[in-house]
Amino acid sequence: MHERSSAASGAGSSVHELAGHLRQDLDRYSPGEKLPSSRALVERFRVSPVTVARALAQLAAEGLVVTRPGAGAFRAAGPPPLSGRSGDTSWQEVALSADAAADHVPRSVDASGVTVSLAAPPPGVVEFNGGYLHPSLQPERAMSAALARAGRRPGAWGRPPLEGLPELREWFARSLGGTVTAAEVLVASGGQSALTTALRALAPPGAPVLVESPTYPGMLAIARAAGQRPVPVPVDADGVRPDLLDAAFRATGARVLVCQPLFQNPTGAVLAPARRAEVLRIARTAGAFVVEDDFVRRLVHDDAGPLPRPLVADDPDGVVVHVGSLTKATSPSFRVSALAARGPVLERLRAIQVVDTFFPPRPLQEAALELVGSPAWPRHLRTLATELRVRRTALTAALARHLPQLALPHVPSGGYHLWLRLPDGPGTTDGAHAAQGLGGEAAFTAAALRAGVALTPGRPYFSAEPPAPHVRLSFAAVAGTDEITEGVRRLRRAWDEVLPETVRQRVPDL
Repeated sequence: MHERSSAASGAGSSVHELAGHLRQDLDRYSPGEKLPSSRALVERFRVSPVTVARALAQLAAEGLVVTRPGAGAFRAAGPPPLSGRSGDTSWQEVALSADAAADHVPRSVDASGVTVSLAAPPPGVVEFNGGYLHPSLQPERAMSAALARAGRRPGAWGRPPLEGLPELREWFARSLGGTVTAAEVLVASGGQSALTTALRALAPPGAPVLVESPTYPGMLAIARAAGQRPVPVPVDADGVRPDLLDAAFRATGARVLVCQPLFQNPTGAVLAPARRAEVLRIARTAGAFVVEDDFVRRLVHDDAGPLPRPLVADDPDGVVVHVGSLTKATSPSFRVSALAARGPVLERLRAIQVVDTFFPPRPLQEAALELVGSPAWPRHLRTLATELRVRRTALTAALARHLPQLALPHVPSGGYHLWLRLPDGPGTTDGAHAAQGLGGEAAFTAAALRAGVALTPGRPYFSAEPPAPHVRLSFAAVAGTDEITEGVRRLRRAWDEVLPETVRQRVPDL
């Protein structure tokens, strides 16, 4: 599992720096003159051959050099083409808002809640905001071997069946439980794409969509981009609250609920056994669908115990549209997922996916089939379960020691993050004036980045006004427990920066 060191996180920075050095050196060469060999550049700059290759590729993309296989890299014959003059694009403001004025449905495409977990922080910053596994946790060798084997399969580069490879659909169906068949599964390109397809299939523009509160910002962005209206239903330690769910269906007439019954993002809650049938009953009575986003089932910790089955496994009436993905347990670029549904809705899901993307790339489907069928797959999941538990334990211990002011109401036994509540403000026991409300949340997030830690503020997880300030800390995107401990030490310094000295609680020295 540990196939790359933490230095891998700085690879992009090394490529950028080397490209800068080479760019400065280009004036020493005449147009068409050969640059030093890759081996010479490796020795001169003490970088890897991969870094050299990527830096040269960057310069080639800029039109500064030309690479010739077997011959080397040469300075380009002329300067790169100049970009055209800037025009007047102000007319676009009217054009882009015209559809909203016509149908009275605001369609804002706000990706900020998603990009906060996708953007790579600067070198040296502890990545507590990441939404994917650190390279050291990814099964890179197994994925590479699976991709190589997949490329040699007959027809691997041809057109796949529109519903997905039959063998891969069968594997997804088995993983969902005995009641789901391969005929009820569609292979999709990652969880985000599958959620987009589901929401487009189930709710028209302007329609209300019930969502957990708090919930995944990427799902809120999907709904809003489609012109739908996310309506919050609060979540507690046992998942979405059935009493409030029933009231929300009655008040809004909604026909869709989106929920994460297992290790909910961001709270980590698991839908209680007594609530599972109740949620399905309430939705069925309302004539509504439940979109089950089962995004981290394969990120269970090794102290979790048996997991509940997906909701779709106990739903003979076609209430549930299930979304499951391999991405979280593998790599951000291993974008293979599945949609499962029963009844006429399956054909609508299929039609929308075909219109949007035709089909997921066949080589990636073949590679997924090779990966999940290899002995390396169960070994990877077992090792990952142990590693995530170790990291979760390290983070909770460090927070208890250095930042006891941050409330941690629930420690999940699956997933990759913790959901922390900041003090409310003046009048609380610790007098944390600087942490008051959303301003304190924003101030703490900004101070953390100055201290060298990227974390995720809680505001984007709420579709309406948040009841309290929160932050989310991921423990999967960092290099290991040492970096977790150092990151929390830095967070303590950030906390001290935003908290007035006169009300600062005494905690162990750093």
